[in-house]
Amino acid sequence: QVHLVESGGDSVQAGGSLRLSCEASGYIYSSSCMGWFRQAPGKEREGVAAIYAGVGRTYYADSVKGRFTISQDNPKNTLYLQMNSLKPEDTAMYYCAADPALDCYSTTWYRTRDYNYWGQGTQVTVSS
Repeated sequence: QVHLVESGGDSVQAGGSLRLSCEASGYIYSSSCMGWFRQAPGKEREGVAAIYAGVGRTYYADSVKGRFTISQDNPKNTLYLQMNSLKPEDTAMYYCAADPALDCYSTTWYRTRDYNYWGQGTQVTVSS
């Protein structure tokens, strides 16, 4: 069983930065895909970024490229999302997701249905 706990959400002004963390417990392959997703009120959950640590590949939604960075600390079993130049449209609940058997591909990393394990979410609010 995989257990994910996010932290680091906060309220910031536009242009500010935040770093989200996701602590994972249970059995996770270091080479599996882990991702960050977000969901704003009234909208569907969407992929923000993913990392395939085994081969060092990262993937980003177009809306966050150049502003967000996903990284992973394998010894600590922790996933991070560094968010810079935040915009009001980044306001959402952010979720960490993982699956020990999941590979990351550019055409699939954002599919919520592929991830079987989710955290409870951490709220990010960006004011203008």
